[in-house]
Amino acid sequence: MAAFTPKNYQSAVLESVEHYFRVCREEQDANVAFYKTTKALWNQGSAYNPIEGFPEDMPYFCLRVPTGGGKTWLAAKSVSQINTHLMCVEHSIILWLVPSNAIREQTLKALKDRFHPYHEALREVGPVTVLDLDEAKSVTRATLDTSTTVIVTTRQAFQVDNTEIRKVYESSGALMHHFDTLHTEQRAHLEQEDGVIPYSLANVLRLRRPFVIVDEAHNSRTELSFETLSRFNPSGIMELTATPDTEKNPSNVLHSVYAAELKGEQMIKLPIRLETEPDWQQCLADAIARREELRTIAEGEQHQGAAYLRPIVLIQAQARSKTKETLDVDRVRQELITNHRIPEEEIVVATGEEKGLEKINAAYESGILSEACPVNFVITQQALAEGWDCPFAYILVSMADVRSSTAVEQLLGRILRQPNAKYRANEALNRSYAFVVSRDFNATAEGLRDRLVQGAGFNRREASTFVTPDKPDQSYLDYANPARRVVVQPVVVMLPETPALKKIPKATRDKLAWDKKSNTLTIKEPLSKEETEEIKSVVTAAETVTAIETAADKSRKAVEFFQTPAELGVPFEVPQIALYVQDELELFEDPEQLEYPWDLSVYDAHPTHEELSKLDWLGKVASGGELDIDNTDGQMKVQFLKNLQRDLGLAYTPEHWDEVKLATWFCKNLHDPSLTHESKRAFVAAWVNNVLTRDGMDLAKLNQRKFEVRNLLERRINDLRKGAAAQAYQESLFGEDADQRISVSEDYVFTFNPYAYAPTRDYDGEYGPYDFRRHYYSRIGDFDSGEEFACAVWLDQQAELGKIKFWVRNLVRREGSSFSLQKADGKFYPDFICRLPDGRTLIVEYKGADKWDTPKVKMDRLVGKLWADMSDGRCLFVMTKDKDWSPIGVQLG
Repeated sequence: MAAFTPKNYQSAVLESVEHYFRVCREEQDANVAFYKTTKALWNQGSAYNPIEGFPEDMPYFCLRVPTGGGKTWLAAKSVSQINTHLMCVEHSIILWLVPSNAIREQTLKALKDRFHPYHEALREVGPVTVLDLDEAKSVTRATLDTSTTVIVTTRQAFQVDNTEIRKVYESSGALMHHFDTLHTEQRAHLEQEDGVIPYSLANVLRLRRPFVIVDEAHNSRTELSFETLSRFNPSGIMELTATPDTEKNPSNVLHSVYAAELKGEQMIKLPIRLETEPDWQQCLADAIARREELRTIAEGEQHQGAAYLRPIVLIQAQARSKTKETLDVDRVRQELITNHRIPEEEIVVATGEEKGLEKINAAYESGILSEACPVNFVITQQALAEGWDCPFAYILVSMADVRSSTAVEQLLGRILRQPNAKYRANEALNRSYAFVVSRDFNATAEGLRDRLVQGAGFNRREASTFVTPDKPDQSYLDYANPARRVVVQPVVVMLPETPALKKIPKATRDKLAWDKKSNTLTIKEPLSKEETEEIKSVVTAAETVTAIETAADKSRKAVEFFQTPAELGVPFEVPQIALYVQDELELFEDPEQLEYPWDLSVYDAHPTHEELSKLDWLGKVASGGELDIDNTDGQMKVQFLKNLQRDLGLAYTPEHWDEVKLATWFCKNLHDPSLTHESKRAFVAAWVNNVLTRDGMDLAKLNQRKFEVRNLLERRINDLRKGAAAQAYQESLFGEDADQRISVSEDYVFTFNPYAYAPTRDYDGEYGPYDFRRHYYSRIGDFDSGEEFACAVWLDQQAELGKIKFWVRNLVRREGSSFSLQKADGKFYPDFICRLPDGRTLIVEYKGADKWDTPKVKMDRLVGKLWADMSDGRCLFVMTKDKDWSPIGVQLG
């Protein structure tokens, strides 16, 4: 199996998690750390919401990842960060809670499979043991002492009102040895029954301070579930969900991934092309025809070397009824077989009574994805089995009302995943399709958008963008879409008779206004053909019928849509800096591409003053810690992370290592492939030797706090490496003959994906109302200041004058939708990128006067100017301040 390569957004999520853990250790307060981290990441600090019943400074945060974003892989990958940067231990217990038995079985299977990407991500922590709850009830102390132990179970499994699960809280002889030779402090924190400490799994967990991962957290957010978690005295809680709670028990959302990012990273099939059809048989026939089109395209691509793909239709039938005829499973299946001649083996039914998908999984090694599997249609009623994943599912057909059906949320998720997380050559295979039995396109579209927001975790504005009409003749019906700018002109027609409007449905009647004085009918909104027929049915004269038909047709043409360049499919490509490396031109995206001498042996291995201060503090903690007094009222201040380190030090007793073995461990856990083992070992050994000469510091203390010491060493080595890279950066990009090493041309370009714009916050009028008409996307990211907003307004006005073709508010740290220029110590994300009428690209960066002379901004100016100078006139760069637009005007001419 090929090595799993993380997507940019996944790497960004993991960087955010590591950043938060590091700040937690530095601040010794998860509350303060959360605000500082979100401020650093998103330029807006978020308030921390502690959970009732837990310490206020316990690390507790949420990763918001939409359906299809790889939450489980992110959770597995986070375990090594939990051990290294938060708990500072070699081994830990991870309590992994999932919402159902089906998800539990699926997760266990994947985490235990050593060839699965989930297991590979988990193994980065070192030796690992994956257990279900039954196996955990007899886990040995040796297992916990020598491996990170992941216990996968459901949240319900720990509820004490479930009599079958009481064994979690009852004494077990198999666990007795965990309680030998406990310290008094440890015993004081264990649960008791009638004054006796049970040898229970619950108490084993309390001893080991597990970190809790809650998958699909929106299913677990009740007071009961929080009470359940508190009984295990966790070291922290990480939630993963598409739809975090923002009201009753607000989640601390550390990082939000947006559906547009998933689209940009080829993870999901968007947009969803919607067709509504009131005739259920015609609706089904249209879906079958679309599947045939996709099949033909997929087979054609396969002949050209693409991977196998068999488009599948998911059909949501109505429930059976004893009192009326419904479009139930049997009727839909019979329609497929009788009227469309679909072979029975191509149809599978997945309901509570009929487990067709389970039979398919048993019959074929790869289940429904197998090339030998004949299934093209899956009929269900409510929802498919949790955890069922089928990237081949392209088309959803709903016989039910999508506005009220919660099952549609789940079924929509089934058709979104992109096969192999890779775009196909034909754009038709990079979209999803929904065919719904309905006479009201607008209501159905809004229903689907609601389902995407409430079930799949889409941002409301994303959902508005990603549900679009499939039929050209239904495009006009999307006039109510809040993501689109629409002008609807009323149509007024004089009729020779009064129509009996009370006889037609209210939804249609609301689009009309009758003036009996002038005998005129005003059509306020476009009428569908079905609505037109309803109005015609309440008049009698042929002349009236003709007038209504003509006016209705005119109403459909009286809708004017404003489309942005992105919506029109206009490409927006920006040249990037490329670098010649060994005579080969490469995109410059990492200072490590530069050749520079890097050998630790030439650097001073004495601890810095900052490192010594940290070591003095670590020595005090290793000696037993200290009590902090809150000066405001003299009360003892709760210090969660210090207490956590004390408990973990008692639970995971370090071995008695000598100086050589400790230095070897540091080298093994300092990952830097650019260093030779010899230079790293020599530096680390010298650093450790220098530390041990200090008063009050000994080998036992270093050993006990080795993870924190390792983090100090890692930061020191990284700082030294960055210094060497910065020097090489300066010489390579700004030294002599730089023009021979650098290229800015069409060889490497950044492309703004029409669907992949994912701002953390949309501009909502905070700095004043303005209708941006020339922005590349229909959405526009928020501004950092009123002056930056004024700059955007000025650019848009210049575009209206024809001096700029279109422009984009560039985003920060959204790698799939952000243009950046590489610096020695990070990336420069310019504020605005403009396409000029002659095809050139202009970058505009606005800076406040207070930041103008800072080293960071000076480097931004340098690299921006370099990008323009090396482009052979294709690119222009301006940095301005104090609302002075004249430098931009000079470039525009």
